[in-house]
Amino acid sequence: MASLTIGQLARRAGVGIETVRFYERQGLLPKPPRTPSGYRQYSPDALGRLAFISRAKALGFALREIADLLALDASREATCDDVKHRAERKLAETEAQLAELTRVRDTLRGLIAQCGSGPAGTCPVLMNLKGEA
Repeated sequence: MASLTIGQLARRAGVGIETVRFYERQGLLPKPPRTPSGYRQYSPDALGRLAFISRAKALGFALREIADLLALDASREATCDDVKHRAERKLAETEAQLAELTRVRDTLRGLIAQCGSGPAGTCPVLMNLKGEA
């Protein structure tokens, strides 16, 4: 496959051109060579790298964590255990977020169940937000 312009790369990867530029500025995508007129020329490998980034984002990894994973992938010394530890840390963070969201959901459900048809000032939701419930 020949080199890709930024528009072709973005289209094939399902992201915007500004996203490609942003990832390049963040170091997630290597800076590509440019034509004499200044147009970026991405290799087909950039498409795989964008797919990696998208899949990692879908699993909840932050960009700094994705950069770390990309570095591990490129390292000759990194081991599967190195990657596993990062995935375990992400899982623990995800489980903590899930527990917090579950707590929020349960609190809202309880407050909503207490809502009646009186004046807004007596609404359990508002009273809770004012610290009166």
